[in-house]
Amino acid sequence: MSRNPRMEEFKMDGKPLKRRNFSSMLYNDETGAILGRTPESWGKILIFYVIFYAALVALFSICMVTFLQQFINPRVPRLQQEYSVIGTSPGLGFRPQPQDVRSTLIWYKGTSYESYKYWEDQLIDFLSVYKKKGQTAGAGQNIFNCDFKNPPPKGKVCDVDIRGWDPCIEENHFSLHKSSPCIFLKLNKIYGWRPEFYNDTANLPEDMPKDVKSQILNMTSYNRDYANSVWVSCQGETPADKEMIGPVKYFPYPGFPGYFYPYENAEGYLSPLVAIHLENPKSGVVINIECRAWAQNIQYSRKERLGLVHFEIMLN
Repeated sequence: MSRNPRMEEFKMDGKPLKRRNFSSMLYNDETGAILGRTPESWGKILIFYVIFYAALVALFSICMVTFLQQFINPRVPRLQQEYSVIGTSPGLGFRPQPQDVRSTLIWYKGTSYESYKYWEDQLIDFLSVYKKKGQTAGAGQNIFNCDFKNPPPKGKVCDVDIRGWDPCIEENHFSLHKSSPCIFLKLNKIYGWRPEFYNDTANLPEDMPKDVKSQILNMTSYNRDYANSVWVSCQGETPADKEMIGPVKYFPYPGFPGYFYPYENAEGYLSPLVAIHLENPKSGVVINIECRAWAQNIQYSRKERLGLVHFEIMLN
């Protein structure tokens, strides 16, 4: 008679093994095993995984802290100067600007308030943080009264004295109503950039306008420290523009003080401004104006728009 394999007992080491049902898999009352493991075995596995995942969390935390400190500091860009998109040569910006971002034409009727109101409102809004420094994060807490002999300490920022812009002030409508408008210039910010000054009047560039050279000479003879500035010049682009632009004055003087640099994105920092006052531009024509920043490490290129800003003005 043939033997039924289902009736056979499995043997291991000559000893029969009983068939296990589902309940015995959950708990074996003979060995005390739970789900096939003894409490001692489960304890060892639990301790192993606690240590394993604790090590993973610690390693991940160390990597994140290192990464955040070195690469995602909100105040320090990871790519700077020659490695950044901006590069090492700052450009110039001007205010007020037209509504159409593609245009650089400032046009209005000098006798019409409704005509120059847009330009005046633009300047009021732009300069509001300079008049009310509390609008800027951290302002008032770390502002330092800088000068050429007292640069700001670490973590401090220089104050911008708006009184030096007179007559280019809000109370005077920025002289727009007199058809002698004021335009404000600012040097674009590049983190960590330090200007190399033209601080020797004997070695000024040949193409620097004579009026700027004479102002540098006068200022440095009064106080040589003033030579440590990024100089600014504005003039008509063509010979005809140079005739029509008329006298140009700079306030507080034709340059950005060197103690504002390097820019390190400190709280409350405000860029220094130069107000140019077009005292008597010819009306009824478009005047092309080019303003240029002067430092030994500022590149100049009309084609690439480096180291300069261009705009037009037309008064009726």
